[in-house]
Amino acid sequence: MNILVLGSGGREHALAWKIAQSPLTDNLYIAPGNAGTAQLGENVPVKPEDFPAVESFILSHDIQMLVVGPEGPLVKGIYDYFRSQYRFSNLFVIGPSREGAMLEGSKAFAKDFMQDNDIPTARYQSFTAKELNIAKDFLHDLNPPYVLKADGLAAGKGVLILNDYEEAVNTLKEMFHGKFGEAGKTVVIEEFLSGIECSVFVLTDGESYILLPEAKDYKRVGEGDTGLNTGGMGAVSPVPFADDTFMEKVEERIIEPTISGLQDRNIIYRGFIYFGLMNVHGDPFVVEYNVRMGDPEAEVVIPRLYSDLVPLFQAVATKNLSQQNMQIIPDTVATVMLVSGGYPEIYEKGKKITFPDKIPETSVIFHAGTKKENGDVVTSGGRVLAVSSVGKDHREALSRSYELAEKINFEKKYFRKDIGFDLT
Repeated sequence: MNILVLGSGGREHALAWKIAQSPLTDNLYIAPGNAGTAQLGENVPVKPEDFPAVESFILSHDIQMLVVGPEGPLVKGIYDYFRSQYRFSNLFVIGPSREGAMLEGSKAFAKDFMQDNDIPTARYQSFTAKELNIAKDFLHDLNPPYVLKADGLAAGKGVLILNDYEEAVNTLKEMFHGKFGEAGKTVVIEEFLSGIECSVFVLTDGESYILLPEAKDYKRVGEGDTGLNTGGMGAVSPVPFADDTFMEKVEERIIEPTISGLQDRNIIYRGFIYFGLMNVHGDPFVVEYNVRMGDPEAEVVIPRLYSDLVPLFQAVATKNLSQQNMQIIPDTVATVMLVSGGYPEIYEKGKKITFPDKIPETSVIFHAGTKKENGDVVTSGGRVLAVSSVGKDHREALSRSYELAEKINFEKKYFRKDIGFDLT
């Protein structure tokens, strides 16, 4: 089978790494990929959101499966683009329809969906600029801190948590006036939930689902969860507090109502669903949905999958997932993200990366923001590499990742040194 993976980050490297191991994979292509994915298949200079270019490549290279990594193409309707054309009726597209992708593409849509299906989430209201005074009143009724979310996609930067009422009002005005572009034309204001976060993932064909390993990621750039939010500075799986009792609540109160709610609305959904959860005194609440694997969570979840991913994707596309089983290794996987100095604000690119001569069998390096330049691997993004390691417990897995992270070098390299320490 010829398979095309769309995307260029650590998530896509992890997906490609797993897909490349399948005996069902004949030729693997990644568009546009990075220096790491180039070691697994062929990188192709196609932008994931350029649907005609993706279509041309699929036709010219006899692609049978399209795996969509990032949210952008999904929200723009890549599933619908190919499903609407008869000549692609046999193409397996892994990802939801445009309407299904609204779970991530619109915070207001997602919150309304949760409310309609009695899925536990924080109290909220959605507002536009003409409703500023009503929004201010709603803020006044909440206890700080205040949670403001840009309705649309904002590259992971559209969620703000503010402690001061006046600061929240001023930020709300900035959002209405273009702080996040079109994404902030509508703003969701939420009650703040206090608890411990974790991420839960399922793979679904729209009717059945398979539960993947859970993970906990670390968003703040500074140690002790301080500083600015990032795309993620590291992750661990499994999560100790996500025990059988907690996960039973997640399935009963959140996952099953979500799948049923999609069916009730006749929404086509064939791919991953990411549930960003808050554990509030043992009860799960949904903070957000994503319509793809998380990043860096993919870099700890996918290495824990013992099962071949390609047959599972086939079952998703053919709505035969109920006949499949997922085998998961019991060990812990921990990933530490190496980032460019200055990230998540201004940072430099083009820094040469040096790697140790030998990578331990217990570790894998997933590339995120890298590219090949004059024979060298150089930095090309804020988040550069995810160092993932397996161990019998959190302490061993983290120790292995940190030992390898120290041996990788590029100018102004930075990584948090406390990832997972709250779980050990």
